[in-house]
Amino acid sequence: MEAAAGVARIRAGYLSSKEQFHAYLKAESRSQEINRADGEQESTSNDQNEPPAKRLKLDSGDQVGKEESQGEVEEGAREKEEPRERKRARGQNKNRPCMKPTHYEKDRLCPSVTQEHAENCRFGSQCRFLHDVGEYMAVKPADLGDSCVLFQTFGKCIYGVTCRFAKTHLGEDYRNLVNEDLVKQWEGKSQVRNNLSKELQQQLRKKKVCFEKANKYLCHLAKAGSKGGNKATSGSAGEKGVTNCTASRSSPESVGLKHHGEEAQDLQVPTEGGDAPKPVAPQSPRPTSESENSAVKTIGSVTDEDIVKLRPCEKKKLDIQGKLYLAPLTTCGNLPFRRICKRFGADVTCGEMAVCTNLLQGQSSEWALLKRHCTEDLFGVQLEGAFPDTMTRCAELLNQNIEVDFVDINVGCPIDLVYKKGGGCALMTRSNKFEQIVRGMNSVLDVPLTVKIRTGVQEKVNLAHKVIPNLREWGASMVTLHGRSREQRYTKVADWEYIAECAKIASPMPLFGNGDILSYEDANQAMQTGVSGIMIARGALIKPWIFTEIKEQRHWDISSSERFDILKNFTNYGLEHWGSDTQGVEKTRKFMLEWLSFLCRYIPTGLLEYLPQKINERPPYYMGRDYLETLMASQNVDDWVKISEMLLGPVPTNFTFLPKHKANSYR
Repeated sequence: MEAAAGVARIRAGYLSSKEQFHAYLKAESRSQEINRADGEQESTSNDQNEPPAKRLKLDSGDQVGKEESQGEVEEGAREKEEPRERKRARGQNKNRPCMKPTHYEKDRLCPSVTQEHAENCRFGSQCRFLHDVGEYMAVKPADLGDSCVLFQTFGKCIYGVTCRFAKTHLGEDYRNLVNEDLVKQWEGKSQVRNNLSKELQQQLRKKKVCFEKANKYLCHLAKAGSKGGNKATSGSAGEKGVTNCTASRSSPESVGLKHHGEEAQDLQVPTEGGDAPKPVAPQSPRPTSESENSAVKTIGSVTDEDIVKLRPCEKKKLDIQGKLYLAPLTTCGNLPFRRICKRFGADVTCGEMAVCTNLLQGQSSEWALLKRHCTEDLFGVQLEGAFPDTMTRCAELLNQNIEVDFVDINVGCPIDLVYKKGGGCALMTRSNKFEQIVRGMNSVLDVPLTVKIRTGVQEKVNLAHKVIPNLREWGASMVTLHGRSREQRYTKVADWEYIAECAKIASPMPLFGNGDILSYEDANQAMQTGVSGIMIARGALIKPWIFTEIKEQRHWDISSSERFDILKNFTNYGLEHWGSDTQGVEKTRKFMLEWLSFLCRYIPTGLLEYLPQKINERPPYYMGRDYLETLMASQNVDDWVKISEMLLGPVPTNFTFLPKHKANSYR
């Protein structure tokens, strides 16, 4: 049987039609529900040794199967009239419903009741939250399980009565129990680092953070630009954007940043979008010397580290030659997922792309992308921005406040929202701004600076070979090259021949290659091109155990139960990270469903006709070796929700989910 172009080849005994696939899942699901209700064991078929696809055909006389498949047959007939409907499902679901976890819980306890050492509620009778624990417990949804991962791991659940597993650690009068022995074991130990403190957040919001090194660099840019007649700073404002480069630490308000919306009225530096600043009150001119600008009030003795700048050769080196690098993945590359990949052998991890302007504003949601788990021994963060002022200031801010091994600049993001503002891939065509960003960030960082780029913007116009030598000169410690252009997205295979050419040009600077790696054979072929290492993105989402396969040089025919255990671990990590209350549970569910939209693309090794599976080959409809394996192969959103319910209990009544990408929601 000839497989269609772009479709993976699966053994004939496991292939099925769409109608048979959905009929089997519905019949099995109904059978399991009946058995759970009656407490009976599931009956086994006489033909249980046959592949599921053949068993279903032999069982065609079953009336339930006929009834369930009838609706699917009608749906299939309608789809035949529109055979190209699925092919048009590309890009993002930009209009998908936005359901925040807070929407799923109407009656919530006031933080003054749930948090320890909290003061009395300052809203009094006007507070919209509940203050009576008994009243809350009467309307609280049923617990989701008998074991709270926070209580079992750390000896204490900080969510108390709001925990969805609260019966594990609630005593009389809803008192929160504590395991003192476990609490002592974790005392003074921090699982997650790089948290945003309230003090720093307030300073950022009130523009009271001083960026001394960044302002000195921007002042230098302004002087060089004025001599050469060029605009050295961001946006259309030109040299006006660096009027605060001489600000001393005694007036830190003049170096803060605000962007967009209601808070953008007192800007002195242009926004990342390039808008000109609002007029400011005139100041009397006064000549200032560089020594005066760099004056810093110190406490105690002054050391060499305070006054002597590190030379490039003295900076910490990034030694990741030949290591496996997990790519920074937007949405799915969260901390619980990175912990999964670390367990399977990922050597280097990187946080999700963070927008520099949001970090400078002190947005909690953006700072959450910088969090680092204690198991991530080689960890970096990725920044996105379009102008040297915001990127340099953000680099200095992170250099002073978080622990990372490197900082990466995103020059590969293809989405319109970033590209049209001059960030992401657009920087490859804005060489002056690109140079200013790299040099500026490198001048304020004590850790190595890396850059992630694509082959170019247009499909047949490669730019990377021209950009890479410049990056080496500007001070980048490493470059990662994704073997596709912005226009290509994922419609074509990665160009590893071009990556090999760029690796030679980049030497002695390390260059990592990225694109289409889904097996150890793909990884071996990639390393033969002369790259220093490989970055794995979609391959890790489809099968996170790819790191184990590469290190052990084997195909892992992982069972459905082992894959389900991976999801269990993700659930526990998610509850640790996002919380075990309703909000945390639903946030964990949301990110699990986004990940399941990639996991369903994996085809078990034992079912493939030819090894290995290629990343751009779409899986056909097939029956797994058991019900769970078949369920995990479903490309239907409802089946992903069903898997999440096995781990996190029933979804709320008003629950809706649509994956981020249309290609991940086959029906």
